[in-house]
Amino acid sequence: MSQMHQQTAGAGSTCPGCEEPLEAGDLFCGACGYDLSAQPAGSDDRPTVAMNGSSPAPQPGASSQWPVAPDVDSSDMPVPAHLPTDLPVTESSGGELSPNANANVSPNPAEPRGAEDVRTDAPSPRPAEPDEYPLPAPGAPPEPEPADPRTALPDPTPPAGTKLCVACRSGRVDPDGYCENCGHAQPRERDHMEQELDAVAAVSDRGLRHHRNEDAFAISSAALPDGSPAVVAIVCDGVSSATRPDEASLAASRAANESLLAALPRGTHPQQAMHDAILSAADAVNALAAEPTQAREHSPHQNAPACTLVGSIIAGGLLVVGWVGDSRAYWVPDDRSGPTVRLTEDDSWAAQMVAAGLMNEAEAYADERAHAITGWLGADAYELEPHTASFKPDRAGVVVVCTDGLWNYAEAVEDMARAVPVDSALRPLHSAQVLVGHALDGGGHDNVTVAILPFRVVPQGAGSA
Repeated sequence: MSQMHQQTAGAGSTCPGCEEPLEAGDLFCGACGYDLSAQPAGSDDRPTVAMNGSSPAPQPGASSQWPVAPDVDSSDMPVPAHLPTDLPVTESSGGELSPNANANVSPNPAEPRGAEDVRTDAPSPRPAEPDEYPLPAPGAPPEPEPADPRTALPDPTPPAGTKLCVACRSGRVDPDGYCENCGHAQPRERDHMEQELDAVAAVSDRGLRHHRNEDAFAISSAALPDGSPAVVAIVCDGVSSATRPDEASLAASRAANESLLAALPRGTHPQQAMHDAILSAADAVNALAAEPTQAREHSPHQNAPACTLVGSIIAGGLLVVGWVGDSRAYWVPDDRSGPTVRLTEDDSWAAQMVAAGLMNEAEAYADERAHAITGWLGADAYELEPHTASFKPDRAGVVVVCTDGLWNYAEAVEDMARAVPVDSALRPLHSAQVLVGHALDGGGHDNVTVAILPFRVVPQGAGSA
């Protein structure tokens, strides 16, 4: 242990006790007897934070914040000051640091002792980094390095058939239609639907104003008895003022499609097959009205589910259409040298006014009653009158089968001809997508469904009519 050096008075100095002048070499004050050897020597050292409990050498020009020394009490005994190394320190995650981790930590004199007893709900603390990193023993396997998040592999691919959230792209969708991760409500399956076969395609969209898609479609193909193909498209539009219109359109489209797939391979004429298919669709919609008595008691003002239907068959050089309601079918030739033709007549108030000669078409469809339908599929329909027609075009083209969600934005045949892409026969799905986009760009006030059937001219004597 080193000994403290005794300091003597210097020339011109005064006694720190009574401020009397001192002589050079005095060890005691001649006036009050103050022991001059007890006077501490002055120092220009500035305190710095201790590292690992040791006092570092002073750095010239260095400065740091330091707690102000407390005032002395009545006993003239200074209150002991706590160094930063005396105070417990925690890191930002709430974990307690090791004693060596107090380096470069700003002192906090207001922090009480016993801070190590504070409970935290934060995750387990990371271990503090030591000042020195020991080398592994010879022959010891190297410790694995932590993965770089920039190069880390993504989460494993979920099992096939698992629905992922459209918002966060990671959470799974629960049976109620909400993301288990972010809680985002998922779009319903029928909000936007697309399907393509070799010779027919269809697209259906909810639109921009409706809260659900009440349209439905069914497309399919079958073989006639002679082996030639038959292509089918059915489009249905639920009546919004009816109960469960979405169920009505779905039931009607499925029933009509199944009826045609059963009748056409047996050799039934396509026009007769279409007539029978509409009757089957009507039966399916009527069955929806047979609700339990309890359901009617809770909702006494419900009416019967209802929908419209339009369908087309291309088989053996024939183009057959069938419809009930105001959904439509158009013929658009490929070369546009021939006229575009509307193949159906609406079951609507406007069509009746025009047929009776009471209004021209422009006046009738400008009336607010124009879209009031006079024919539909449903248990409360006045009298079901399926409409069917057969055509034999002399040139190639496409059949556009659609709901009023499209033709409201291309009502005149000239407008429809301009909206249909010129390569529709080669790309029917793309054409249906373009037409749905045309309706959405126009305002999307209604559900919109479009089916495209390319028609190819059959050489004379081929196929069956």
